[in-house]
Amino acid sequence: MTVTRFAPSPSGRLHLGHAYSAVLSRANGHRFRLRIEDLDPGRYRPEYVEGIFEDIDWLGLAVDGEPLVQSDRVAVYGKAFDRLRALGLVYPCFCTRADIAASLTAPHGDAASAYPGTCRRLPDNPTRRASTSHSWRLDAAKAVAVAGLPGWTEEGGTRFEARPEYIGDVILARKDAPSSYHLACVVDDAASGVTLVVRAEDLRPSTPIQRLLQTLLGLPEPAYLHHPLVTHGDGRRLAKRDLAPTLAAMRDAGCDGRQLAAELIAGQLPLGFRLSQS
Repeated sequence: MTVTRFAPSPSGRLHLGHAYSAVLSRANGHRFRLRIEDLDPGRYRPEYVEGIFEDIDWLGLAVDGEPLVQSDRVAVYGKAFDRLRALGLVYPCFCTRADIAASLTAPHGDAASAYPGTCRRLPDNPTRRASTSHSWRLDAAKAVAVAGLPGWTEEGGTRFEARPEYIGDVILARKDAPSSYHLACVVDDAASGVTLVVRAEDLRPSTPIQRLLQTLLGLPEPAYLHHPLVTHGDGRRLAKRDLAPTLAAMRDAGCDGRQLAAELIAGQLPLGFRLSQS
């Protein structure tokens, strides 16, 4: 049986884009898991967690099993990180965002890279690590040398191959968040038995690094369905920070959640919204 998951972060109320992803995950009789991605203390709000449950119930989407809450699983992520560290595939990074921005604009910076590798070759300094805030990054070149470049399969059978430039030295952990999105995501998908990852197409660039982590950690490979984004009529993507219309507001306006879910499955969006063109 196909097992999917819906994994919102409680940093705002859910909007129509979240609903579209959730109903696609529940479609066709799939077993439907719910995950609360609450590892970012700067954005997490308890009332938004409650809102997620309210919106899922309003849409009529029955959740299979107990929801997985990431803040309860810090020790599990730590064990996965320790395995990568034991393989020599991580390094401490002391760069601030300002440091990285400055290095990318300098003549010697690599503008094509999200991180220029400033700390990659620094000798390990436990004293500095003990006294200075830092994150831990994956050494992508070493990781690829160990695991190769794992591809992935989209629903329908199309196979995609990763390229080296798609995989950078991503953060795996930092002081204020015990695990990165990438590491927690693959560990949790495996723990929940997820066989089909349903998510918006803007997350497709995450797939190569997550497939690499799955391979390094010996985790199962799921299939992927990267669906179009729900946008405003003018093509602007929906975003919490832009105050996109929330499901709560639609409910307050008298919208029927179960009918909305049925329409979304049929590809019918409310007036004023459309799907992006891939």
